Amino acid sequence: MAASQAPLLARPYYREQGTSPIVTSLAHVPEALAVTMPFIATVLGPSAIGARTKELAILRTSARLQCEYCVCTHSVVALDSGCSAAEVRALRVGTDEGDAVFSASERALLGWVDAVAGATGPVAPAAAADLAAYYDEAEIVELTLLCAATLMLNRYCTALGLPVSAATVERLAAEGL
Repeated sequence: MAASQAPLLARPYYREQGTSPIVTSLAHVPEALAVTMPFIATVLGPSAIGARTKELAILRTSARLQCEYCVCTHSVVALDSGCSAAEVRALRVGTDEGDAVFSASERALLGWVDAVAGATGPVAPAAAADLAAYYDEAEIVELTLLCAATLMLNRYCTALGLPVSAATVERLAAEGL
């Protein structure tokens, strides 16, 4: 939906340089847009947890859920947050072999993400213990909420078939991804 067609309550979320397909789709329900975007900005935005760490969790979660929009979009964000192309590739594939490029604390985080996003039922105590060795309780809560919010967005974007921008596709190609 173009900004000129968007309901008045949705227009403040539109940007001149281009608006995310998440915003343009939610613009159909401005009441949901008004609460969803601040929530997403809070959970995915700056916090005590660094951007690189957040992107490890977001990209791995998105890869587990096979959300093309989120995997592509957050591959670029991960690169911009300090991840190498090899690390982004490993996150997108999600194998133990690929995880060797990450530090012990990052591997614990990826194990947690795999347990939260890639399984059903309770999270294995071993995954929780591994994560707790590197992160405090507040960080674990924040990382789990980040993973859960990403799961929601993955299903939303996949169900609606949100398109990946041409600029994102070009950047990934330039990076060999």
